[in-house]
Amino acid sequence: MTVLDELVAFRAAHSDIDAVQVFLTDPSGVARGKILRGHELDRLFEHGRPVAGSILGLDVTGEDVHATGLVWDSGDADMLCRPVAGTLLPSPWLGVSSAQLMLSMYQLDGAPAAADPRHVLAAAAARLVARGLTPVLACELEFYLLRADGTALQPAGGGRASERHKIDAYGLTRLDDLSPLFNEVFAAARAQGLPVETLMAEYAPGQFEITLTHCADVLRAVDEAILFKRLLRGIAARHGLLATFMAKPFSERAGSGLHLHLSLQDGEGRNLFAATEPAGSALCRQAVAGLAATMTESFLVFAPNANSYRRFRAESYAPTRPIWGINNRTVSLRIPSGAPDSRHIEHRIAGADANLYLAAASVLAGAEKGIADQLDPGPPVEGNGYRDPGAARELPATWQQAIANAERSDFLRIYLAIKRQECDKFSAQVTELDYSWYLRSV
Repeated sequence: MTVLDELVAFRAAHSDIDAVQVFLTDPSGVARGKILRGHELDRLFEHGRPVAGSILGLDVTGEDVHATGLVWDSGDADMLCRPVAGTLLPSPWLGVSSAQLMLSMYQLDGAPAAADPRHVLAAAAARLVARGLTPVLACELEFYLLRADGTALQPAGGGRASERHKIDAYGLTRLDDLSPLFNEVFAAARAQGLPVETLMAEYAPGQFEITLTHCADVLRAVDEAILFKRLLRGIAARHGLLATFMAKPFSERAGSGLHLHLSLQDGEGRNLFAATEPAGSALCRQAVAGLAATMTESFLVFAPNANSYRRFRAESYAPTRPIWGINNRTVSLRIPSGAPDSRHIEHRIAGADANLYLAAASVLAGAEKGIADQLDPGPPVEGNGYRDPGAARELPATWQQAIANAERSDFLRIYLAIKRQECDKFSAQVTELDYSWYLRSV
């Protein structure tokens, strides 16, 4: 089916839809776009739509980052946005006559725009495919549901003092309390064809986790996770709540992570990480070694914001070292238990605030390096990886340190320019904590 066939089929099934949100994901992971009327889709699907290339050179606050070269150096020139196949979908939370469509950015000559994170993932996947290896990926997202003003939800018992900090991990009551919202989430996911699976209450009040199905098309796997995040935010708003993927919304509560589950298949669809040994195949262990070796350099992708670094604390389920283990949640790279043919790597470092495309691309690139160089990860860590005296070095503890480490990477040039500007702006702000600590004391 061509993209034009997709448009024809969509109109036949949804003749009442006349407003379509079109959007792309910028390097900071922010969805940016506009609303088109239904009749405008014909030209978009046939010819693409010119959009200022500087949309990929904005920081997380929406301000131009001149150092990207995408603003004044290029004359703020247009690039061309084209539809992402399979993403023209009804959006029930926006109203019965609304839909959405994902876009990707290209140069006017048809070449992929280097600053579009989706193309970065496509290139990383293509390098593995050229080796005869098909990456299989699943995204596992943690998030908080908050009141619309950003304050925390309390337990349903009226928020008595004895219950305000009740953790109740895996508690079904917390799912029951929000069942109208989650029922609507699952219904909207079915309407959009999103393979949403397990939902569970996580470690803090108001915190939850959702898992999407493993997919042998990594671009599709990440597209689906992006679509799910928008779906969840939209439905939460309809229920008077705010869904946030901020890495650490509350200092005293658990942070939210993005766990990426990776395996590799051969041309016959066989899992090349499969093995009777719990550690997986030799290829699996090489991939683990590559992920560990590249983790420090890639850390800015996995922890992209100032707030990201508040999540990494010992014995917090947020790993602090580039180590691996078998059936062990204190490590960065976990080989889960399960049947031999289900062997895969769970990459546990990224925060929920990471750009999904860039995080997945960094994981694929790390695995490729380990395989290409036939790296050895060493023995797996056993027991508490936070306390193991023989464990590897600590990962970057600050945003500034991660930015410095990332400067070794060529493909992060535009991303680095954005993060440097954000870091400078954030560090220059005088906060309420400054006043609380210093105004009357020094």
